[in-house]
Amino acid sequence: MRILKSRGMRMATAAVAATLVVTACGSDRDKGDEGKDGGKDTFVFAGAGDPTSLDPALASDGETFRVTRQVFEALIEHESGGSKMVGGLAETWSSNDDGTVWTFNLRKDVKFHDGETFNADAVCANYDHWFNWKGSYQSSAVSTYWQYIMGGFAKNEDKETPKANYKSCTAKDENTAVIEVNESSAQLPGGFSLQALAIHSPKSIKEYEKQAVKEAGDAITYPKYSQEVGLLAGTGPYKYKKWNKGNKEVALEAFDGYWGDKAKVKNLVFRTIDTEQGRRQALEGGDIDGYDLVAPADVKALEEKGFNVPTRDVFNLLYLGYTQEKNKALEKPEVRQAIAHAMNRENIVNTQLPEGGKVATQFMPDTIAGHTDKVKKYEFDTAKAKSLLKDAGESGLKLDFCYPTEVTRPYMPNPQNIFELLKADLEAAGVKVTPKPMKWSPDYLDTVENGGCAVYLLGWTGDFNDGYNFIGTWFSKYDSQWGFKNDKIFDAVNAGSKVGKAEDRVAAYEAANVAIMDFLPGVPISSSPPAIAFGKDVVPPNVSPLTQENFSEVSFK
Repeated sequence: MRILKSRGMRMATAAVAATLVVTACGSDRDKGDEGKDGGKDTFVFAGAGDPTSLDPALASDGETFRVTRQVFEALIEHESGGSKMVGGLAETWSSNDDGTVWTFNLRKDVKFHDGETFNADAVCANYDHWFNWKGSYQSSAVSTYWQYIMGGFAKNEDKETPKANYKSCTAKDENTAVIEVNESSAQLPGGFSLQALAIHSPKSIKEYEKQAVKEAGDAITYPKYSQEVGLLAGTGPYKYKKWNKGNKEVALEAFDGYWGDKAKVKNLVFRTIDTEQGRRQALEGGDIDGYDLVAPADVKALEEKGFNVPTRDVFNLLYLGYTQEKNKALEKPEVRQAIAHAMNRENIVNTQLPEGGKVATQFMPDTIAGHTDKVKKYEFDTAKAKSLLKDAGESGLKLDFCYPTEVTRPYMPNPQNIFELLKADLEAAGVKVTPKPMKWSPDYLDTVENGGCAVYLLGWTGDFNDGYNFIGTWFSKYDSQWGFKNDKIFDAVNAGSKVGKAEDRVAAYEAANVAIMDFLPGVPISSSPPAIAFGKDVVPPNVSPLTQENFSEVSFK
């Protein structure tokens, strides 16, 4: 997360009665930000986009998860500031040798925000709720992560919906939940750490089930409960207070009954400011206390002014994707290789990414087990690119090149600048490039997902530390955004997902990376450590490579 995903994204609209929350024009910061001791009691953080839903189970984007992560907790979490899995609502967990039976030893004395008790029955109520979704809840654009981790549903309503891997959840006793799946999966136990599978109050779930998701073409109307703060109850250090859509703010307040370390700041506000310049100016002007996706060029300037600008560890990948079905020339290996050799990826790293960025050699960062030095390399060589195009009979190759506008991503700070550099590289090799700029959401994501771009820029920030979360996302089966069918690649990628032992799984991922880079379905460009900025008077949280910051750690000096 994390971050907008390309998988299953569609245009979304709020429920008719819930699209706007009628409130005063002032933000929550305006209502007094001093605590009882005279210090600040409101922390305002700016993201680049609005959340889509206050129910993380219906989401697949990082801006939503940034908010919901403060309210809801999963069975497994990641260590603060790292990618190692640690106990969440489950203190410990284990599986049988086959990886099909997962036992969770739950924390005791945990309460939901509505006063309900967290226990094994609550865990099973959540998993069974998702498994029994019907109607438009089964849309891949709504239940994106459930389908990614657990497959389909008790009764699939569409032949394209994957077969269910979830089998059952049993409350062995009050503090022991047992979840069974039909087949072992590389998605587990990592999937149990996702915000989309975070635990809600059973009392809330009963109310959720009275409301439906509605679809009209590509438009999705989310249920009313997910657009308001009244019914949603988790176990996290904060609880929902208000969603002011007019002001583009979600306000949270500290939960006094939290089982763990209490939030250090009483009020937490997430505000949307969709430009890098706007976010920086708001921080410098004291309107906000922190923001994400700092422009690489701004890092040094902010630090010199005394702002805190920590950098996350690398856990993402930017790539140039090929859609072979969109341009038949891309079906020729020589053409795919020529484009790779034409790209000066080192120049992108040096000029567009923050310090610590790296040229990527495969479709996962080198921080992931399964990364290998044995893959075929494609060094920058314009002359070789021209020669390969000539050999392929494509010296006059024409390419439509799609890139997104009005967006900044952790792996892609400035899409237009990156596009312009690559355009120049390709033209130097004799390729005629036609620019196709598109608004990020829904236009760009929908077009890419549906195979509408010959070449395009996109990326990924990992959900958890397993290689399949990268290569399995793209290359486990036919995907219209890549537009190729190759059982050798699909089998190589899926081999790792069926292996139980970690060392064997890593070996399978390494072999898959070799096969992928021999075939070259696209060109991995870079991995980068995105920066996050905080005010001069802020003690920041531990920054996470997964972009999973816990804002209950924030305090003021």
